[in-house]
Amino acid sequence: MTRYKAGILGATGVVGQRLVQRLVDHPWFEISALSASERSAGRRYGDATRWNLAGAPPLRVASMLVRPPEPSEFDDCDLVFSALDTQIAAEREPMFAAAGLVVSSNSSAFRQGDDVPLLVPEVNVAQLALIERQRARTGAGFIVTNPNCSVTGLALAVAPLHREFGLRRIVVTTLQAISGAGADGPRAIDLVDNVLPYIPGEEEKLESELSKILGTVRETRVERLELDVSAHCHRVPVLDGHLEAVSLELATPVDPARAAEVAGGFAGDIAELDLPSSQGPPIVVREEPDRPQPRLDRDAGGGMTVTIGRMRTCSVLGLKFELLSHNAVRGAAGCAVLNAELLAARKLLPRRSGS
Repeated sequence: MTRYKAGILGATGVVGQRLVQRLVDHPWFEISALSASERSAGRRYGDATRWNLAGAPPLRVASMLVRPPEPSEFDDCDLVFSALDTQIAAEREPMFAAAGLVVSSNSSAFRQGDDVPLLVPEVNVAQLALIERQRARTGAGFIVTNPNCSVTGLALAVAPLHREFGLRRIVVTTLQAISGAGADGPRAIDLVDNVLPYIPGEEEKLESELSKILGTVRETRVERLELDVSAHCHRVPVLDGHLEAVSLELATPVDPARAAEVAGGFAGDIAELDLPSSQGPPIVVREEPDRPQPRLDRDAGGGMTVTIGRMRTCSVLGLKFELLSHNAVRGAAGCAVLNAELLAARKLLPRRSGS
């Protein structure tokens, strides 16, 4: 298979670096263009970025020149991965879509758009039907998004329970890693011997995005799930991996053992596609009383597997458990790449580069 030519917007940031890491040896995609802020344009990527991951920037990518974030600079690309900040993404991503490019976005700018898929591929592949409606509006390309980094793990964990028993209410408390805050996150002194009980915008995203992800597609629109969600979000001194304590009420009560069986047996909607980023089961259920833990479980399935543990009875809502997902992989760069793989497998990723 000839690889698709891919560009990365916001390539020097935390998520942008993860995209570089995941795409540099990807069997379907080839990094052809990188962009960052205007001040980085014209510089070698290795000089423009402060690499925060293990090792050094991949040699081939390090020597590439950073381009301005303009659609005309990406004419040699079939698609772009966006790691742009929300305000910039709101301006730039529609420009790239209007120029005929497919945009796989990590930004929150268009997640709630009526014709924009909010994808967790194992859960809601049916939202690809929205693309036709969006293309009719843009006249060319389109945008697909992945959810907030905390929402992604939660959506994967509760989707099989919703399908089997029906969801009514969720209360979730998150313990979110430092990397989720990006390069402009809290200072080290703010998190040493401390927990921050407020993350701007996070509770709102948890409470609003899940109903769209789990909604039902009716022709070219999403009928959102009627679901009450209450979220408490905290920043904790962990590098990677969001831990979440979840209590939920199901329409049909179920004992914890049966709930664990259903969650652990979930294969998802894309199991038959054999996508490169699907390195294992989407959900693993641990039986140890002290798991999952970020340091031990965040890299399960190459960072793409959600780990569930401590499935037990909740005296208030009926069922409760803990979940752990890698916020920078499953919740960000990895999900954006998986979304693009799904588009390619479903023949929804046209070639523009002549490759």
